[in-house]
Amino acid sequence: MAKLERVRNIGIVAHIDAGKTTVTERFLFYSGRIHRMGEVHDGEAQMDWMPQEQERGITITAAATTLEWRGHELHLIDTPGHVDFTIEVERSLRILDGVVVVFCGVGGVEPQSETVWGQAEKFRVPRIAFINKMDRVGADFEGTLDQMRERLGAHPVRLQIPIGAEDAFRGVIDLFEMKAILWASSSEDQEPSIAEIPPELQEQAELAREVMVEAAADVDDAIADTYLEGREIEVADLRKAIRRGCVESRFIPVLCGAALRNRGTQPLLDAVVDFLPSPLDVLPAIGVVPRTEEPAERPAHVKAPASALVFKVQMEQGRKAVYLRVYSGRIRAGMDIFNPRVGKKEKVARLFKVHANRRERIEEAGPGDIVAAVGLKFAVTGDTLCAADDPIIFERIDSYEPVISRAVEARTLAEKDKLDFALEKISSEDPTFRVSEDEETGQTLISGMGELHLDIIIDRLEREYHVEARLGKPQVVHRETVLDSAEDEYVFERKSDDEQLFGKARVRVAPRERGSGMAFHVALPEGETISPALVESMMEGLHDAAVAGVSAGFPLVDVEVTLLRVGLREGATNNVAYRAAACEAFRRASKKASPALLEPIMAMEVIVPEEFMGEVIGDLNARGGQIEELGFRGGKRLVKAQVPMRQLFGYSTAVRSLTQGRANFTMCFHSFDRAR
Repeated sequence: MAKLERVRNIGIVAHIDAGKTTVTERFLFYSGRIHRMGEVHDGEAQMDWMPQEQERGITITAAATTLEWRGHELHLIDTPGHVDFTIEVERSLRILDGVVVVFCGVGGVEPQSETVWGQAEKFRVPRIAFINKMDRVGADFEGTLDQMRERLGAHPVRLQIPIGAEDAFRGVIDLFEMKAILWASSSEDQEPSIAEIPPELQEQAELAREVMVEAAADVDDAIADTYLEGREIEVADLRKAIRRGCVESRFIPVLCGAALRNRGTQPLLDAVVDFLPSPLDVLPAIGVVPRTEEPAERPAHVKAPASALVFKVQMEQGRKAVYLRVYSGRIRAGMDIFNPRVGKKEKVARLFKVHANRRERIEEAGPGDIVAAVGLKFAVTGDTLCAADDPIIFERIDSYEPVISRAVEARTLAEKDKLDFALEKISSEDPTFRVSEDEETGQTLISGMGELHLDIIIDRLEREYHVEARLGKPQVVHRETVLDSAEDEYVFERKSDDEQLFGKARVRVAPRERGSGMAFHVALPEGETISPALVESMMEGLHDAAVAGVSAGFPLVDVEVTLLRVGLREGATNNVAYRAAACEAFRRASKKASPALLEPIMAMEVIVPEEFMGEVIGDLNARGGQIEELGFRGGKRLVKAQVPMRQLFGYSTAVRSLTQGRANFTMCFHSFDRAR
């Protein structure tokens, strides 16, 4: 186990296709963790181990690994870039000490770049930036820095500047040593050469170094004094100041390269070690004492009480693996550990270091370690595990509400139980995936963050659980009402065996205000004496009739129903007959009262950049929506609208396409209203 000051818990985050996994593969290769680099486009990347990742060339699940560089132990998590899997980024950032944010030199600050940047801000995680793909046509180093300032509100500080761009990109200038680092080819075993700065870039390099020194002087008084006195600043002191500024999130150190051509990743590894914090450089983990809610903290020390946070649960071959970030104390294989959420002890059967989908068994883990544990029955994402005699609860990991739902069914009745079992297992590991049953239609509904998310779930059902399932649109549940007032009566008369059955009722229906529900009244003529039991039976008949309307059989809503008259016949009084008479009189009156179908209307809030607001409003109008309010939220525009539910299937994909993925939305049921 490395000393804590030589541990780095880092993640790599970015917009999809910016090159996160390619950077990770280079980290693994140059550190000696692997001996052959796999490429994402070939489906051979070490960290993209799921078949779905290899086929699609994207990262779906956050994958952890451990590597060594310059005597330091790096625990690294490679995260997805697709918005459907943003929970993987969220829960990873919750337990990391530092992050490498990868930007595409061509695309600059892309939509998901903004999302992951905001997540890092939320957890106050120090960052360094790597501007990738400097060899691509259209690469713009300075333009990407400008976008970081404008879109992210960041303060980037260049540690390097590129030598050339696009096809001419061949190296970088190290602003600490004021030397050129050159790569002669894209061979993976090449060593960069150190040379003098090209004369045509000398002035640009000096200006960039001046800006870097000024940033260091802002956080280090000694450097400020040396700088003002015009004396030479020691490189070691300059590095310490840049590290301090990075750890305190005062600015963002920026490097550049072309990971696919093996250019720039070794200096990036150096920057991870030099500038990102160790567990000792960040604040102690903060939580509360169970029941008393008193504040408590856990310093990163082996002698402190044991504490860890569950940041991920994964089902592997039917067995539950729990991923932990250990904050204090020691956790050993075979020990009991307390779960304050359920108030029970759990046994840590085995512990593992993780490399993508491969594991290495270990006997114990200490502060700063990121490990997998087997044997924990109750633990779920966000749980704290701690010493029973000194418990603590850390802040839980926020989840996201699903934005899309689809109906799912097994292909055969025999597979229904297998489907239910598999869905339960998948939902236990993915906080953004929900399973429910529509009480009215009987459909099993699965909900997630987008269409790709649900497609991956269906693929996993078949590959991992051998269940074939079909996806479909959920049936939209409607309601019925009446638009006018009407009366009608019905006489129920039957002869059963030796008994004469008779019942007569007159009923009035009238519309009520939308959303007010049903109302049932009795308004019999004065002086008419009817037994309470008989009236009760007739009211039950009216309630029965309200369950299914006369248009399409959906429940009635917003209708006032009044029992006006009861016809009696001596010797033929029967509660069942009067109940049937009231029910049919209600149905006949409803047919006369202009019955109408109501559909579910969803209340929506769409948060969108100003430049895309017109497209979003136009699309909502085309879907039959009514714009309720336009406003501002968090520097973006807010659109509130009411839209028919039937028009919103596929909306998550459509709004991302309209806004380059930069819009977010929420929706919830609002009311039933007439079909538009």
